[in-house]
Amino acid sequence: MGGLESGQAVAFASGMAAIAAVFDQLAAGAVVVLPEDCYQGVAGLAAAGAERQRWSVQRLAVDDTAGWIRACGVADLIWLESLSNPLLTVADVEAVCAAPRKPGAIVAVDCTFATPLNQRPLAFGATVSLQSATKFIGGHSDLLAGVATTGDDAPWHALRKSRELTGATPGTLEAFLAVRGARTLALRMQRAQQTALTLAERLERHPLVTRVRYPGLPSHPTHATAKRVLKSFGSVISFDLLGGAEFADRVCRHVRLIRHATSLGGVESTMERRAAVPGQGHLPPSLLRISVGIEDADDLWNDLDSSIRWAAP
Repeated sequence: MGGLESGQAVAFASGMAAIAAVFDQLAAGAVVVLPEDCYQGVAGLAAAGAERQRWSVQRLAVDDTAGWIRACGVADLIWLESLSNPLLTVADVEAVCAAPRKPGAIVAVDCTFATPLNQRPLAFGATVSLQSATKFIGGHSDLLAGVATTGDDAPWHALRKSRELTGATPGTLEAFLAVRGARTLALRMQRAQQTALTLAERLERHPLVTRVRYPGLPSHPTHATAKRVLKSFGSVISFDLLGGAEFADRVCRHVRLIRHATSLGGVESTMERRAAVPGQGHLPPSLLRISVGIEDADDLWNDLDSSIRWAAP
């Protein structure tokens, strides 16, 4: 993993363990800046620390590049997601990482959705790049692991120390499974991304779909940024149905090839209604997020289209 990102990697027992190790580097009273559309685990960890007065938290829109650049001058931790979850807004990681920052500040980029094949934040100047290896790196939905990669010795040693003190070292089997998955990452991503673009284009034309979010579509609000900072656009799509939560839930219950499940990044396609998850009330109630696997594109489309039409009010 260090080689893929041209840095030095530290493996953890989960993606959240890697994230917690980054937050562990903060001194009392630190200022943390998070995206408004942020992974719930990160938001929860940051909120818990703020409640204990360990740090203060500010939130910014993912695409507010000017705001992020200003924040670099005052924040102790700038937390970016290269593609936000689940709205798939693409942050201008290149511009933010290049901005002057407070001495000692950490710029961390969660690159799970992009993977090192599509973006290498360390090359832009990030302090640390993070992966939930549970997802695309492992690729088979059978392990928990996380990876934090840095370009310098000091943060690498600090992350290893945090791992040691918190007991967040991954098991031997999990490490083996992650390495196994990494060997096929390029093949899986190539197939899944091709299929994701096909499905996104078809969903845009579907009469019962009101909005499709996929950075590879010219209609996506941050498509221009995505073309500049990403090599390709990933394999996650989110879309809104013409109807409410009950309609979306019926679609999830009816699919057969696509799995109705929370996780993502595996060889199997998974889908869920994200607003049903506690703490995601800001999302459209009918938004569905689909992680596209390596199945046949037409088979996936037939399953999705027939389920939408069957569930329609």
